[in-house]
Amino acid sequence: MNPTQHKEQKVGVFVDVQNMYYSAKNLYGSKVDFGKVLQVAVSGRKLIRAFAYVIKADVGSEKEFFGALEKIGFEVREKELQIFYDGAKKGDWDVGLCMDAVRMIPKIDVMVLVSGDGDYTDLIEYAQSQGVKAEIIAFGRTASSKIYDVCDLFSDMDKYPGKLLIGTRNKQVPTVDKSNTNDAPVTPANN
Repeated sequence: MNPTQHKEQKVGVFVDVQNMYYSAKNLYGSKVDFGKVLQVAVSGRKLIRAFAYVIKADVGSEKEFFGALEKIGFEVREKELQIFYDGAKKGDWDVGLCMDAVRMIPKIDVMVLVSGDGDYTDLIEYAQSQGVKAEIIAFGRTASSKIYDVCDLFSDMDKYPGKLLIGTRNKQVPTVDKSNTNDAPVTPANN
């Protein structure tokens, strides 16, 4: 837990699974350990709800994966992959994630967004305008600089990917406390 986190804070966690899946695959050829992501997101505070947003693509092992997410504490939100006439495919949860977060803001002190997508900048700013801290967990190399600039706390998975990825070695995820003027990394306690 870093100095801006308190055990009495109520936390809502919102995971853009596709964003994290493709970042981990492209950067490391690895998979995200969503159980560890949830531990870091909560950091000993009070979890109110945790959502994982997934796209159903009728891939063989996805039902097992969705079930595993539920077992570790996520409410899984599923959406069908859209395939257009020209063969183009689309699947995203940006609006659905934002709507869930907006509905949860009156019930939480901290919104933890697990995504590097810059489209969430307006959501972050809205949460902050309502007195809710906005924390981000994402890969720094693929995260939008916009969300980094506006969030209160950024946990960069690129610094020590072994903490949150399956099959890598590094074990700590440093965070940047945005209220700290020298931007020195702050490492949360390992659970």
